[in-house]
Amino acid sequence: MTDRIVRIGGASGAWGDSPMAIPQLLTADVHYLMMDYLAEVTMSLLARARMKDANAGFPPDFVAYLKQSLPEIARRGIKVVSNGGGVNPHAAKRALEQVCNELGLSLQIAVVEGDDVLPRIDALRTTAREASTGETLPEKLLTANAYLGALPIAAALDCGADIVITGRCADSALALGILMHEFKWAADDYDRLAAGSLVGHILECGPQSTGGVHTDWEKVPGWENIGYPIASCSADGSFVLSKPDNTGGLIVPASVAEQVLYEVGDPAAYILPDVVADFRQVTLEQIGDNRVRVSGARGYPPTSQYKVSATYQDGWRGVATVSIVGPDAVLKAERTADALLARARMLFRQRQLPDFTAAHTEVLGSESAYGPKANVRMAREVLLRLVVDHVDREGIDVFARELGSVGLGFAQGTTGIFSGRPKPVPVVRLFTFFIDKAALSAPAVQIGNEEPFSVDVPSHGGYVAPAEKADHAIPAQDGASVEIDLRSLAVARSGDKGNSSNVAIIARDPAYVPILRREVTPEKMAAHFDGLVHGKVVRYEAPGLHAFNFLMEDALGGGGMASRRIDPQGKAFGQMALEMKIKVPLSVAQSLQPDKDLQSRSSNSPA
Repeated sequence: MTDRIVRIGGASGAWGDSPMAIPQLLTADVHYLMMDYLAEVTMSLLARARMKDANAGFPPDFVAYLKQSLPEIARRGIKVVSNGGGVNPHAAKRALEQVCNELGLSLQIAVVEGDDVLPRIDALRTTAREASTGETLPEKLLTANAYLGALPIAAALDCGADIVITGRCADSALALGILMHEFKWAADDYDRLAAGSLVGHILECGPQSTGGVHTDWEKVPGWENIGYPIASCSADGSFVLSKPDNTGGLIVPASVAEQVLYEVGDPAAYILPDVVADFRQVTLEQIGDNRVRVSGARGYPPTSQYKVSATYQDGWRGVATVSIVGPDAVLKAERTADALLARARMLFRQRQLPDFTAAHTEVLGSESAYGPKANVRMAREVLLRLVVDHVDREGIDVFARELGSVGLGFAQGTTGIFSGRPKPVPVVRLFTFFIDKAALSAPAVQIGNEEPFSVDVPSHGGYVAPAEKADHAIPAQDGASVEIDLRSLAVARSGDKGNSSNVAIIARDPAYVPILRREVTPEKMAAHFDGLVHGKVVRYEAPGLHAFNFLMEDALGGGGMASRRIDPQGKAFGQMALEMKIKVPLSVAQSLQPDKDLQSRSSNSPA
């Protein structure tokens, strides 16, 4: 049975993804639907929902979208694995059971539990430290969830579950659990576990791997009906990525490579609960129209710890947006922000309130996302975005009440307050730490109304980091050269992990790798993002993908929920990196863009 193929459709990339995914994937021959919903910000939103309603705490889209297609899913025996349980997987299970009753369906629904660390948090206070800063645990947490692995998912499927609902787990574990069940991979078959994790990593963001947010966006047809990904998986761990027929999107090695390195730091050590995956020698082969074969992942024993993502409230935030049109719009917006802040501070002093804990001004339309590298000052139409944080919600209310005055007492051309009077919202921050697997109760599985059973997870850590290898020799630039944009030689994708950003730079042709190695250094990347990135920049290489991956620390203004930037997750960093100027041999530049003036602009002449 080694030639058997298991086809998994990626039916959701995040809470808010399109409901068209499931009906579209059902036009293809899939055996499983994998549905991913949980980002860190999602967990905190769901936790607040659960505090208001004991039956809430999971993304309602999960149940609503499944309901539309559940009769067809049941008829065809398609199974569903999802982390759509959020912070209340049993409530999600009850909601789905009610749907099944309404539709007259008999399906076995399983819940994986054990990721919630919050009940044990007091016992961890003396040992838990924030992974990047070393800080101690905040006094009060909103959530604290361990990233569980694939073993309980596989166990639930082994016991006949039709739908498996988890809370927090590694996103990639959703697919790995399916493949461990189907192919009976052992918990120490690390190369295959790494390969199965790569399946999940490719599928977890939905159409990002089928041409969504691709560098060469103009080549991607049919955004309105973009195809959702299907991984056709073999027992050896290799798989073919495709999409349903008659859908938009584009599956080529470049679009898939962008997703392979998305949100990855060191591609030699992508640390997951079940395995430490090595993606350096992953290869991508175009084997047909919108069909790419993926192979070459390697694996090492996992570490002895779970990653835990906790969230906590750190004061209150207000966000004001004001449109300003006409000459000197940028200057007017900046003065408007200064005046609003000064007025609020004047009122704070009268009310004996402390100052803002932070204030952040962006003038959208003036390239403010580029920080000090912005070069547009003459825009005649801008949107002022003013973000303020305060320890007390009263401080945000004081600020908000003054916003309506800007159209009366400030700049001519102030045309609207888009946000209305901003309401105070909690500032939620992420706190990441690690916990020994042995210190956490074994995850448990409950199927239907049966008694839960525990799933043994190896707690020993056998991972040894591979020896670091120096970069390959960097050849000198010989002969005539010319400066071009990096985009001419590479595609890119950026992702985030907390306050760090990774930017993957992938050569359009293997022949360009030596040029990229010489020209796109950590030092040049740091200089290119000067003013935005404040920490160190490290470069890793993934030779199989002809790629370099840059991890940039202290890059996102706090990152995710905490950041006050318009781009809190560095989604634009990949595109911004491709604007970097690099020197290439004149012959290479001429092959890309024949230009009779290139010779006169070559850089080998004396300065």
